[in-house]
Amino acid sequence: MIDSIIEYNKEFVKQQKYLEYQTESKYPNKKIAILSCMDTRLTHLLPAALGIKNGDCKIIKNAGGVISHPYGSVVRSLLIAIFELGVEEIMVIGHTDCGVGYIDVNSLLTKMKQRNISKENIDMIQFGGIDFQRWLGGFENVSQSVRESIHLLQKHPLIPKDITIRGFVMNIENGKLEEIE
Repeated sequence: MIDSIIEYNKEFVKQQKYLEYQTESKYPNKKIAILSCMDTRLTHLLPAALGIKNGDCKIIKNAGGVISHPYGSVVRSLLIAIFELGVEEIMVIGHTDCGVGYIDVNSLLTKMKQRNISKENIDMIQFGGIDFQRWLGGFENVSQSVRESIHLLQKHPLIPKDITIRGFVMNIENGKLEEIE
């Protein structure tokens, strides 16, 4: 599959299809950062439903669109977006029918073992302080998950109080946003 993607890329460049995606700079035109899920159904739906085009905002995607650690890569990306790229607002966007809501960590660990990840490696990581339930676990309610991320960002000691932080759940079927209070 990767080889076919590379071949497509060669044609993309040769035909100068990149021209329609060029932006003025690396700074987001709308001064917004969006934290959302990596769900493939959002790849085109999210920007289209929000009227966002290339160059408008910083989009940070991960499984579930959650912040699993206050000093992890998501918050790091948001801090860089704020202090280096001029972001003034953050949108946390979960979505309906999110697969992270269905994750069973014990089943995931079993799949790891079936793919030759040794029990010793898993035990070593747990001994090192990683709580697999917290780190890999899902959530029962997407609205509550969004609320938790908003709360973490609002209380974070490195995020300025003048940054607007709002949360939403997007309907995966039609792109409609519902704001989370």
